[in-house]
Amino acid sequence: MSEIETKWGPGNTYAGDVIIHDADSHLMEPNDWLASYADGATAGKLAELSLAGGGGQATNELVDRCWERRDDAEETARLAADAVNGPKGYFAYGSMDSHERIGALDQLGFARQLVFSTFAPSQFQWSRDIDLVYGGASAHNRGMADFCSIDDRLLAVGLVPLSDPRRAVACAREAIEFGCNALWIPHGVPAETSPTHPDYDPLWATLQDAGVPMVLHLGANGGNQLPRTYHNNGRDPGKDFVGGGENLRSKDFLNLFHDAENLLSCMVLDGTFEQFPGLKCGVIELGAGWVPNLMRSLDLSIRAFGRNEPELEKLTLAPSEYLRRQVRFTPWHFEDAGWLVRECGPEMFLFSSDWPHPEGGRDPIREFSSSLSGSGIDPSSATQFWHGNFASLFSR
Repeated sequence: MSEIETKWGPGNTYAGDVIIHDADSHLMEPNDWLASYADGATAGKLAELSLAGGGGQATNELVDRCWERRDDAEETARLAADAVNGPKGYFAYGSMDSHERIGALDQLGFARQLVFSTFAPSQFQWSRDIDLVYGGASAHNRGMADFCSIDDRLLAVGLVPLSDPRRAVACAREAIEFGCNALWIPHGVPAETSPTHPDYDPLWATLQDAGVPMVLHLGANGGNQLPRTYHNNGRDPGKDFVGGGENLRSKDFLNLFHDAENLLSCMVLDGTFEQFPGLKCGVIELGAGWVPNLMRSLDLSIRAFGRNEPELEKLTLAPSEYLRRQVRFTPWHFEDAGWLVRECGPEMFLFSSDWPHPEGGRDPIREFSSSLSGSGIDPSSATQFWHGNFASLFSR
């Protein structure tokens, strides 16, 4: 970056003088990225990188062109001059290449940044071949750790499928050994067994003991969208965030968090958070406007059912207090973060940019700052939003 003239530099970053920890960013994978980290048996079975979630705009040919763009010094210098305000997605400077990501992060000015994959899980996640599922996850986690190993500010998010409890534990331990800092847990409807079943206790113990948080995130559970039949309404469907029809639209947005809400409720009411008080959870890119009602509903569930369900009698805290102690949420940039802090407390919410995905908005710092100040949130509570609550996710 020192050889490229840029409008950004020390003391002049997007974050300015605010210390910000970013709870959501992404790697935009090259076409052969996952296969390059897979063992021979797994590589031969991986599906082609699917870009179906990209709204119909991305193609595998476009991905190759964006990767090859690094050989074009003039175009690379143009993008590098303003990564903050430049294009998003695959076109963004730093979206695919780890060395470029350092330059982009220098301009963004974030002190730390969680990094998720984007499309790679589609190459193995839904296979009926259990060896491919866990072989793919291993390749994914090795690749994410490698991408982030270049700079301590980048925190790699590994992926742990729950298809088999025993293999899930092995997958988690391996990911931690690779250097993954958080583990992405699919939160869709379980095929057979709840993640709160005792068979999964060794997984939660592994994360708790290692001080590695579990994270839930848009995209890995397969149940994010409203059932397609609701879109069969004889009306103009409009376009999604990125200009196509395969991603998210208004009615999908209203449905995104339900599976995560169900999983969190079970983690509380089945006593998993009671049993593993050091297990931390980040709920990322699923919004947060639903959180106040979840907290109230969990507490009401004790009043309504506490006398009849023996597992509820074992809880030593009010159900909402488990969320307050162990779970953190990222609001959408267009949600009223200030109102959420007032309703639920300053310890519950995290800043996120979703960079370089367009869903994160063009200026999330301004939007969140406006919401916090407009709600009269004091500086100490705002500091928790910008970076303190992020740090608490990784504290033992």
